[in-house]
Amino acid sequence: MFGLFRRLRGQPPLPDSSTWHAVRARVPWVARLDGERDARLQRLTARFLADKVITPVGDLALDDVQRAQLAALCCLPLLEFGPEGLAGWRELIVYPDAFRVNRTHVDAAGVLHEWDDELIGEAWEAGPLILSWADVQSDLAQPRAGFCVAVHEMAHKIDALDGVLDGTPPLPRAWQREWARDFQQSFDGFVERVDREEETPIDPYAAEAPEEFFAVCSEYHFSDPRTLQQEMPQVAAHLERFYGPSPFL
Repeated sequence: MFGLFRRLRGQPPLPDSSTWHAVRARVPWVARLDGERDARLQRLTARFLADKVITPVGDLALDDVQRAQLAALCCLPLLEFGPEGLAGWRELIVYPDAFRVNRTHVDAAGVLHEWDDELIGEAWEAGPLILSWADVQSDLAQPRAGFCVAVHEMAHKIDALDGVLDGTPPLPRAWQREWARDFQQSFDGFVERVDREEETPIDPYAAEAPEEFFAVCSEYHFSDPRTLQQEMPQVAAHLERFYGPSPFL
């Protein structure tokens, strides 16, 4: 029934040629795709724009090209995975700049701790994806710097598809075992280096948790794949298989 419903629903109209030309001009990762992968990304972008609500916050206004640009960035990690990676959520919220969120935690002694975090992106497991427009633009200006907040947050969304946010996305069983083994080994080694206060070519934020390790390494796959290959060859090999070749290789 699900497959029949998808066929009946059909493919939404692709972005018009002038819009897509502008996206390619503004998004370096898109500009470097070959013809087949570019066509695949156009179809994913069309699906994103049809299925998701893009909500700018405050005084931020987004035109059609900017909305297509955001959709294309969010769909880059789905070039191999496919449109199923968009399941489970409905809204992309875009702040003009970094945004503040209130955090609370009750410790083992029952004491409530409360603080504010300043974020450039966030992905709720069953809720919206949130991005800072200013930081999206910064990533586009320095596409080889190891950062891409849209890819980072989309990695969390893909990770959560199997119901567990643990750094392992839905995979065939045999590959899942290999992935979990290699990622855990690399994560443990990286955490040890960070705990020793070593300087690491990979952003130390990757040591926060296995899910952050996966999301940060995903950013490096797209924006600094050589560093990822040198530092974590097993992780890089899994991500190339999962995401396809990096546009910057």
